[in-house]
Amino acid sequence: MKKKLKLAKMARKLVTVSDSKSIISEQFRTIRTNIAFSMPDQELKTVLVTSSTPGEGKSTIAANLGVVFAQEGKRVLIIDGDLRKPTLHQTFKTFNKLGLSNVLAKKAAFYEAIQETSIEGLNVMTSGPIPPNPAELLSSKALDILIQDVKKDYEMIIFDAPPLLVVSDAQILSNKCDGTLLIANTGVVEKEVVVKATAILATSQANVLGVVLNNYVFPSHKHYYDYYSYDE
Repeated sequence: MKKKLKLAKMARKLVTVSDSKSIISEQFRTIRTNIAFSMPDQELKTVLVTSSTPGEGKSTIAANLGVVFAQEGKRVLIIDGDLRKPTLHQTFKTFNKLGLSNVLAKKAAFYEAIQETSIEGLNVMTSGPIPPNPAELLSSKALDILIQDVKKDYEMIIFDAPPLLVVSDAQILSNKCDGTLLIANTGVVEKEVVVKATAILATSQANVLGVVLNNYVFPSHKHYYDYYSYDE
C-alpha cells in the first residue's frame, strides 16, 4: 500500500517534467508510442482520457500524456472536459476564470480560453466556471465546432473527462473523439467495474485505444529501465 501511495504522489508532480528519466516517464512515452501506432491508416488527433470511477488517476495521466507528446515536438492542447470537478488548472497552475464552459455557452471564442504553460508546445483549456448543465453543454454542436477549430492549430488534443460510471459526460465525449483511453487503478478498481465501463463505451460507439493500468507495480526483475534511459 505504501509503495502505491508513493507512486501516486510522484505522478501528481507531473513526473514527466520533474523526472523525465524515471521508469514512470518511460511508461508514458510507451503509451504515447502505442497511441501513435494504434490507428496507422486514420487520423488520430483527439484522445479522451477517462476512468470507471473517481480517483483512478485519469487527470494525472492526461496531463503527463500531454507533456510527453509536447516533448516529442508536437503542438498539444489539453482540455479539461470535467465540468464538475476540474483539476487541470491546479496541475498546471493556471487561471480558471475562462475555459471550456464559456466557449460551449458561446460566451467566449475558443482562442480566448487557451492558456500557455511552462512546457514548450503545450497549451491548456481549463474547465471555466462550473455550469449547471454539463451534459447538455457537451452534447451541443458548440463542442463539435470547437473540436474542428482546435484541430487546425494542434496536432494532439487530449480531453480529461469525468468517470464513466458516475455521469454521462465521458460517454458523450467519447463519441466525439478519435480515440479513448480507459484508466484502471490496479488493485483498487474491480474487474467487473472495468467491464461495465467498457460496455458503456461500446454503447456510445467509442474507439477504445486501450486500458492503462495505473499504479501497477512491476516485479523486481522487470526494472530494466531504472538504469537504462536516454535523453529526448
